[in-house]
Amino acid sequence: MDDGSKTLEQSIEMLQMAAAAGTTELVCTPHANRDFKFEPLVIRERLKELEEGIAGAVRLYTGCDFHLSYENIQDAITHPRKYTINQDRYLLVEFSELMVFRNTGEIFGRLQEAGMMPIITHPERNHLLQMRLEEIALWVEAGAYVQVTGQSLLGGFGKKAAECARTLLDRRLVHFIASDGHDLKYRPPTMNEAHAWLVKNYGQGVADALCIDNPRATLDGHAVHLPYMEMENRGKKWYQIWR
Repeated sequence: MDDGSKTLEQSIEMLQMAAAAGTTELVCTPHANRDFKFEPLVIRERLKELEEGIAGAVRLYTGCDFHLSYENIQDAITHPRKYTINQDRYLLVEFSELMVFRNTGEIFGRLQEAGMMPIITHPERNHLLQMRLEEIALWVEAGAYVQVTGQSLLGGFGKKAAECARTLLDRRLVHFIASDGHDLKYRPPTMNEAHAWLVKNYGQGVADALCIDNPRATLDGHAVHLPYMEMENRGKKWYQIWR
C-alpha cells in the first residue's frame, strides 16, 4: 500500500505466507503522514487487485497508520470513518519518533468524542514512548488501546523493544498483537510465533484475546477485552487479574 511491499506480486506472496501461518483476516494499513498521502479511492483499487490475486485465502480489510497532525486530526473528526479499521470506529495511531504532543490525552478525547477509539501502535518500538509508560497507562485508563508488534516479543526489534513490550503486557496495557508485516524476510506478515510465545508465557486465554478475539472485534466495532487470566510475573509468583 505504501512503505511495505514494492510490487503486487510480492504482496500476494506475503498474503499467501500469512494464510499458511494461520492468519484468516488481515487489515492493510497505509499511512497518513508527511511522506504518504492517504487516498481511499487508490487504496480500494489496490485492495481489489489483492483480493483477485489471493482468491479468498485471507479476508482483507483496510485501515490506516494515522499520524497526529493538525490537518489529519481535523479531517478525521470531520470524516470519522475515513481512516478507521474497516471504516468502523477503531483508529490506529502511530506516534512520531521526534516528539509526543503534551496534549495527546486531549487529542484522544476529541477523537473519541467524534466516535473513534484510538489504538496506539507499537509504542515498544518508539524510544519516546518507551519512557512514557505512565502516560500510556493514563491514556488507556481514559479509553485508548495499545497494539504491540509480534516480532517485538521475540526480540526482532532489539532488547529495549522486547523489554518494553513485556512490561506493557505485565501491566495489562496491551490489547492487540499485530504482525506489522512489510516484506517476506525481515518483517514477515505472520503471527503464529508470537501467538505461541504468548501461550507459553501468558496462557492460551491471553494469546487468543490479543491475537484473535480483540483484533477481530475491531472489524465490526465491537468491544475488546482482556480475559480473566493467570499470569506469572517476573518474581515467578502467580496472581489472578480481573479486567
